[in-house]
Amino acid sequence: MIEFKIDPVSEKLDQELWNKINGKTKPLGSLGMLEEIAFNIGKIQNSLTPKIDNPNVVVFAGDHGIADDGVSFYPKSVSYQMLYNYMQGGAAINVFSNQHGIDFKVVDAGIDHDFDPSLSIINKKIAHGTKNYRFGPAMTKEQCLEAIQRGTEVVSDIHKEGCNFITFGEKGIGNTSSGALILSLLADIPLEECVGRGTGLDKDGVKSKFDLLNEALSIYDGSNNPIDVLSQFGGFEVVMIAGAMLKAAELKMTLFIDGFIITSALLAASKINPKVLDYCIFAHKSNEQAHIKMLNYLKAKPILDIGMRLGEATGAMVCYPLVKSAVQFINEMASFQEAGVSESEETKTIS
Repeated sequence: MIEFKIDPVSEKLDQELWNKINGKTKPLGSLGMLEEIAFNIGKIQNSLTPKIDNPNVVVFAGDHGIADDGVSFYPKSVSYQMLYNYMQGGAAINVFSNQHGIDFKVVDAGIDHDFDPSLSIINKKIAHGTKNYRFGPAMTKEQCLEAIQRGTEVVSDIHKEGCNFITFGEKGIGNTSSGALILSLLADIPLEECVGRGTGLDKDGVKSKFDLLNEALSIYDGSNNPIDVLSQFGGFEVVMIAGAMLKAAELKMTLFIDGFIITSALLAASKINPKVLDYCIFAHKSNEQAHIKMLNYLKAKPILDIGMRLGEATGAMVCYPLVKSAVQFINEMASFQEAGVSESEETKTIS
């Protein structure tokens, strides 16, 4: 098992950070959640002047054997077709990452397709998709551990480029099924409450999806150990993201968390090392019905709730300007003292 040496986030600057935030030329708490974001990033970086350096968004892609059973509105082939779309700059995540000038990378964790090496796709392929877990494990334990390792390699390389803020995205038809099973087992929530519409299933489609996943769950004889759960029901992209998250936390990077699938990877990562959660900022609540259960289990407070459920890190990218604003105000907004503005008595007391 790979070990991750994640340091606890320091609390030594907590009071100074709040004093700085409260001392800005504004009524106490008037910037709302931006103040919490600024505090959390300052705490992660152990700095009174937090900054976002060379932010990256990385989409990990993998195919799922369960997709052959019709758990998704789309066929499995859409996964590899979307990677070509990424390379052509035509996907939503391309639009939003370009909008903010954020470096965008794609990782082939296990797509059932061979890409031309000339394409700018990071090749970390474990296999051509997972096996159908209705009939046995999605992957071997060895493959699971290898996927975790390859996730750490991706993040290590990005960190060497000077990145201290990373967003994870995913692509893999059928991966909401993996997310539902991971949530059910690792958070001890009935499966029926974890299964949602995914790419757009109707009521009958959701019922059929639940029946298939319940059948898969009925043959599982493993434990609630995260490696066992990931090996049985994970996707190569989900496992690789979990490894990438743990490495990012080990490197003291800020993890900007997207929707349902990304949070399921984080849930698994947190069972390997719970300190990973201290390094996370949660972007949004997905419209996938079980995401709120996952967020509540992790005691996470998302910034936005605007009905998104596309994945690909699109929710995080739409939310990114708010995070940027939080960092800007703590660094650039004048204090009462600097501006020569009288403080309220309440501010004086707190400071």
